[in-house]
Amino acid sequence: MKKLIMMALTLTIAMTVSAQDYKVETFKTKSGKNVNITLIKHATMAIDFDGYVIHVDAVPNYGTDYTKFPKGDLVLVTHEHGDHFNPQTIELISKPNNLLFMNQRSFDQMQKGMVLRNGESRKITKDISMKVLPAYNTTPDHLQFHPQGVGNGYLLNIDGLKIYIAGDTEDIPEMSALKDEKIDVAFIPVNQPYTMTVEQAIRAAWMIMPKVLIPYHFGQTDVAPIKQRLDADNSGIDVWLRDMQ
Repeated sequence: MKKLIMMALTLTIAMTVSAQDYKVETFKTKSGKNVNITLIKHATMAIDFDGYVIHVDAVPNYGTDYTKFPKGDLVLVTHEHGDHFNPQTIELISKPNNLLFMNQRSFDQMQKGMVLRNGESRKITKDISMKVLPAYNTTPDHLQFHPQGVGNGYLLNIDGLKIYIAGDTEDIPEMSALKDEKIDVAFIPVNQPYTMTVEQAIRAAWMIMPKVLIPYHFGQTDVAPIKQRLDADNSGIDVWLRDMQ
């Protein structure tokens, strides 16, 4: 019995992944400061700007040891599905009196934080602002997964660096307005039947025209063709393929 317990403990430790085990991408703001984005897995990421920490869709699904991550000043939830929303993890990674924003259905479950709806905006700090964007399905037999008006996407403006986190969505017409925003980094979901096909992701990229596109939330989908097609078509979009399945 003791041997079995030791084997279980060893397996648990081996499966625990801390902050330093993840890929961190660094971008410069207009004033030359760093924005560090830790790519955790699927739709989960942590953003650090000058010591201000933002957690997005923090969940325990990937063996993540959140005790090794800095606690969040701002915590964002795109929607209530279990691969995006976990109340216990949110409590763990939240600073006292932090900002916690989510959609209505997540709030209904957690009874904590503040509801933000599509179209709303918030000034977070003197250097950080945010817009809430729609995220929904358009394919007729997929509408039940993410109905229109329920989930959120987020557009963060961090000292002039614009980061679009699309949430669970297809290539919706509202994305066409994002080209004028001059997005620096866009996270686009690509997996069926819940979000985009590869073709939809390519169309979304042409609508948004970000400087950098990072496919995420892609499960078993092969996202390499997104880069191949956009490179071949001279889109000017730099597609980064990362371990965000």
